Amino acid sequence: MRCLWTVALFALALTSHAQDWAKKRLDDSPRHQEWVELKNGNRTVKAFVVYPEVKEKATVVVLIHEIMGLTDWVMSVADQLAEKGYIAITPDFLSGMAPNGGRTVDFPDVGKVREVISMLPSEQVMGDLDAAVAYGAKLPASNGKVAVGGFCWGGTQTFLFATHSKSIVAAFPFYGSGPTDAAAIAKITVPVYGFYGGNDARVNATIPESERLMKAAGKQYEPVLYEGAGHGFMRSGEQPDAQEVNRKGRDAAWKRWLELLSKL
Repeated sequence: MRCLWTVALFALALTSHAQDWAKKRLDDSPRHQEWVELKNGNRTVKAFVVYPEVKEKATVVVLIHEIMGLTDWVMSVADQLAEKGYIAITPDFLSGMAPNGGRTVDFPDVGKVREVISMLPSEQVMGDLDAAVAYGAKLPASNGKVAVGGFCWGGTQTFLFATHSKSIVAAFPFYGSGPTDAAAIAKITVPVYGFYGGNDARVNATIPESERLMKAAGKQYEPVLYEGAGHGFMRSGEQPDAQEVNRKGRDAAWKRWLELLSKL
């Protein structure tokens, strides 16, 4: 048992060490960061919030983390959005799902995180997002506009949430697949702006069907592929050892994202 625990701690240490650069950004940030508790029925969802240093009320962006859970990198993206003038909220969808009722950081290794996330009920995820959007819209510093964006697993959930909610103003799925139910697509009321790595055939194979369904329903869907970038390029393109194609893809996607957000 001691050996297994040692291995688990080692795996967790490796995961943490791999994002030391993201943690340093969070630690060095001058912006106000806080943890809040959101209510989804009987569920309590922990969420990380970062506020911009601006004079006027700000648009809110709800971020949906990758299949690796709420990591330092995802929280650092929230800080980067706040730096650009947006209130960023990123819920931990594993709140209460870890051993002893913990969250992402309390799992023994990232493999277990992936396993549990892949089995989360869609109704629970949508409810958690409803709670985050409602919380953001009512913040005193919010202008009432809430957009949602997510990465990998979070990109898929972002597209799905657009079929579920009428309380958001835009959806930004990053390298996630779209819903295949035409009736669900018909419920979308906001533009969906997709971001995809050019070298991500698994996800990109789903884009034509999303385009067909969205066009047939008269919905706005604008997918962009970033040539040479791989799956997860928004994260890997920030790493200190990033490949140039991922770095270029990340920078171009970030520029586009900010331009789109500024028009909401």
